[in-house]
Amino acid sequence: MEPISLRTPLALLLSSLGMIAALWWWLATPITLSRAPIDPTAKLQCVSYAPFRGAQTPLIPTTQILPEQIAEDLAQLAKITDCVRTYSIENGLDQVPALAAKVGLKVIQGIWLSSNRIKNLAQISVAIELTKEHPDTITALVVGNEVLLRGEMTTSDLAAHIRSVKSRVTVPVTYADVWEFWLRNREIYDAVDFVMIHILPYWEDMPVRAKHAAGHVDDIRKRMAVAFPAKEILIGETGWPSAGRMREGALPSRTNQARVVSEILDLAKREKFRVNLIEAYDQPWKRELEGTVGGYWGMINDAQRAVKYPPGEPISNYPFWKLQMGGGMALSAFVFLAGWLTLRRRPWKPRLASWVAVGTSATTAGMLLGVAADKMFYESYGAGGWLQWGALLAAAIASPMLCANAAMSGRSLPTFLELLGPREGRTKSVLSALLGLVLVVTTLIAAETALGFTFDPRYRDFPFASLTMAVVPFAALMLLNRPKGGVRPIAESAFAGLLVVAALFTAFNEGNQNWQSMWTCAIYLLLALTLWRARAVQIPK
Repeated sequence: MEPISLRTPLALLLSSLGMIAALWWWLATPITLSRAPIDPTAKLQCVSYAPFRGAQTPLIPTTQILPEQIAEDLAQLAKITDCVRTYSIENGLDQVPALAAKVGLKVIQGIWLSSNRIKNLAQISVAIELTKEHPDTITALVVGNEVLLRGEMTTSDLAAHIRSVKSRVTVPVTYADVWEFWLRNREIYDAVDFVMIHILPYWEDMPVRAKHAAGHVDDIRKRMAVAFPAKEILIGETGWPSAGRMREGALPSRTNQARVVSEILDLAKREKFRVNLIEAYDQPWKRELEGTVGGYWGMINDAQRAVKYPPGEPISNYPFWKLQMGGGMALSAFVFLAGWLTLRRRPWKPRLASWVAVGTSATTAGMLLGVAADKMFYESYGAGGWLQWGALLAAAIASPMLCANAAMSGRSLPTFLELLGPREGRTKSVLSALLGLVLVVTTLIAAETALGFTFDPRYRDFPFASLTMAVVPFAALMLLNRPKGGVRPIAESAFAGLLVVAALFTAFNEGNQNWQSMWTCAIYLLLALTLWRARAVQIPK
């Protein structure tokens, strides 16, 4: 066979770079909205406010937010909204009414109710006093937030609390919950002055796509108006997350968040109903309870306290796409370089299929590097999260380069036994050992996430980008340089079986509208096939 000329890898490299550029040009295409989600010339009616930043969390009872921090937030919010809604008087939130008054903000004051009766009475007492101290600032009291949804209080007890508070204040009093629970508990409607409903299309039992979210909100509002005709219906929570996992066809993203919020606000203006957005600032602490998606409902990001969608600026899901595209191109070039340097050190006659395998791995990795890095940044929470997703991304970067070296060397994908088995059977090659380590890391993380989607899927993120970057080179190498003999290793077979079962269950459970799930399951199956085809050389006894 004649050796492949240098033109072949160069042509493949140029093709790879072109596809990477085309993909990022498409991914980064911005959208332009007729109404900016945040526009100082058309202030928001109201927005949910929690002051927690960074590692601050109300889940630690001793957390106390300083008044200076709250004042800084409220001064910023006064430029974009007329009102803030709070949920509690704990952790320093009792300072909000006084500080809001200084910057001209109104407050819908929340009273957090739970199964703790003593704590409930303390919350109610403080909130009533705040209402009397700030009659021109607090415009309404919300007695309880989704306490019926959480099952922490009976309907009759809640109604009694509402009536008790009403008898002691002059401002309107209500309760807030998802819209279905209002329909199930009409006794609460009789006790309140107006109805505050939560409509979150993303979290519906049947998730609603972003393009239908505003219409869904309007449909539910009208349905509630028919069910409760004598009182105002105020939408107490609505919005869309900017990051996190898909739920069926509901995709969190920057452009979807901006579009949904913009359309809901435009609808509220046309239909003349009141709406409170959730929420002012991203809240990282919510990720502990709700996964990645819980931390990214804000109109303002947590770290820089910067508005996500400044008026007049195009909105893209990847505002740093040029850097991400450049990184992907560089990785693709390094993969080709790894293959070429291998030939320089060990000249032989590679098949065209070898360069095609290298090109496929390089292009896949280059296309997805920016997406994988973006997902790692948003989805890593706590030391464990950063370790897991950082290790997977590192494996995803190393895999195509190590597989390019192996493909051009004529080596096969190492088995687990060659890395972890008896000493006499372990590989002596450093590069083979590194490739085996990358395979082990990828397989372990794939198995852990697959089990998670099987037994506890609701808040888990789909690792489709990094996993694809790592697995495609493994599969190409197994197809190209598979050992002709040997026995099927038990460990690889066990992992392959686990991944197949988990992938089939997850695909069924998540539904075919969830492309993140379907993509991830396809890669689980590709990894399972790769592991199943592994062969180990038996060591003579």
